[in-house]
Amino acid sequence: MNEFCPHCNLKFEREPGYFYVAMFVSYALNVAQMVTVCVAAYIFGLTLDYDNLWYFILLLLVTVFIFAPFNYRYSRMVLLYWLSPGLRYDPKKA
Repeated sequence: MNEFCPHCNLKFEREPGYFYVAMFVSYALNVAQMVTVCVAAYIFGLTLDYDNLWYFILLLLVTVFIFAPFNYRYSRMVLLYWLSPGLRYDPKKA
């Protein structure tokens, strides 16, 4: 990730270790995605054997690997734009 914005020279990382908090945002995104996929699989009947735990574990692992690039990028964006209200572009500082 860039340290500074290439257009306005805004410094993204506010303090050392700032993006470690993005791991918690990514965890929340993962949980929401996994619950959604498992509930959808159960409701739409993608399996005939609902007691098979390994089916749901495999489904969760596939979901995590498919959405990993999405979660990596968007957890940082959520942290920057939604959870850091003081981080805004100021044209006077540019």
